Amino acid sequence: MKKPTWVVEKERAKRSAANETLWLFGLHAVRDALVNPQRKKLRLLVTKNAADKLAEAIDQSGMTPEIEDARKFSAPLAPDSVHQGAALEVKPLDWGPFQDVCAAGEGAPVVVLLDRVTDPHNVGAVLRSAEVFGARAVVATRQHAAPETGALAKTASGALERQPYLRVTNLADAMETLKRMGFTVLGLDGEAEATLGEVLEGVGTRPVALVFGAEGPGLRQKTKETCDHLVRIPYGGAFGSLNVSNAAAVSLYAATVGR
Repeated sequence: MKKPTWVVEKERAKRSAANETLWLFGLHAVRDALVNPQRKKLRLLVTKNAADKLAEAIDQSGMTPEIEDARKFSAPLAPDSVHQGAALEVKPLDWGPFQDVCAAGEGAPVVVLLDRVTDPHNVGAVLRSAEVFGARAVVATRQHAAPETGALAKTASGALERQPYLRVTNLADAMETLKRMGFTVLGLDGEAEATLGEVLEGVGTRPVALVFGAEGPGLRQKTKETCDHLVRIPYGGAFGSLNVSNAAAVSLYAATVGR
């Protein structure tokens, strides 16, 4: 009996994911990946200078590094990658089911959701803030979102190894799931009437999901409609727009330390 098309496509996607690897680069990103027991590590390329700086992490990982000439660094990286003489081929991390991480993960009952944020530098910065303020997860879609890459990992400065970055098929469905789990879902929108602080005061200690859109387009209409509340960050000057990573940092502070 011939398999349905959707079954064939699902199996193909699963095989593709199993074969997927990425190259992390930069001393911080490589060091944190080397000492992460959950990260499957495949190949380590380092210059002699970088090997000396990473000696303890390399020993802990049990890997045998390939020593590279600094002038002819052979890792398959973009020409503008600031690799600092270190590159590590790895498998993407598997944090487990979305609901499990958000329901019982470590840290405050706060989750960040990103609506079509495609810039890896922005996502990396959001991961850093999420780790600093103890969020349980950063959630993005499998399509139209920044994937786990070396550039993202370098911007995250090690946070990618410790802060769950979860990918879901449909953001609105994930938001509905969080609401059923008891989360209050707040969408950041510069034109909202209510401020973040006002709504958080009413939410009290209940779990919170903070949703951020891409710079420029902002939240999609479906995303807005799925939120419990749309909120804005108040501003005192004539210009009231923050980029997504800064908005996430301010909002995470308000949702964790500030309440």
